[in-house]
Amino acid sequence: MEKVILEAQKRTETGKKVKSLRNEGKLPAVIYGHELGSIPLTLDKKETVHTISKGSGSTLLTIKLEGQEHAALVREIQRDYLKNEVLHIDFLAVSLKEKLRTQVSITLVGDAPVLEEFEALIVAGLTHIEVECLPQDLPETIEVDLTGLTEIGSAIYVKDIAVPDKVEIVTSPEELIAVASAVKEEVVEEAEEELMAEVEEGAEPEVIERGKAEEGEEAEE
Repeated sequence: MEKVILEAQKRTETGKKVKSLRNEGKLPAVIYGHELGSIPLTLDKKETVHTISKGSGSTLLTIKLEGQEHAALVREIQRDYLKNEVLHIDFLAVSLKEKLRTQVSITLVGDAPVLEEFEALIVAGLTHIEVECLPQDLPETIEVDLTGLTEIGSAIYVKDIAVPDKVEIVTSPEELIAVASAVKEEVVEEAEEELMAEVEEGAEPEVIERGKAEEGEEAEE
């Protein structure tokens, strides 16, 4: 595994002063855990954003601080979605000698034969699964092959997926990953039939919330 290093400095600026750091192209952050307590950091914004954009929440990073290196995972990224800007990052320091439990993303790969043959729908279940292993053995993502979905009702569960020998899956084996669902035309037809039935029966839309109490009615306190 290639070592990914981020250079960091201890940060003394807090509160409103942090804004000036961002204006200088710096990114405020914090690293905590594994006997470190909580240490405020400053990193180069451009380099850091570029690095984390290439990885995932299970990508092992090395935070280099005052000559010492700390293995860490990204635990939280605060963003300004209007400006499309990263504001702050929380890093979790980990020990390379101790197993940890964390979520790893699922990536669906391959073409499911049921899509072309039956024009079915692939309904995704879990997007992440929990695993336990040493930090350096964490997979970036877990690929799930869809080529085994050959007919309507075919499904893939956690128990069906393969992971490296050093990785143990903690999530229940019966959790659903993906399933081949009803034919597209049938879904549309069912929706149209339900709509026509409601029209014929003169069904009225459900009242979710009333406005003012009608005249003569007593409003509940």
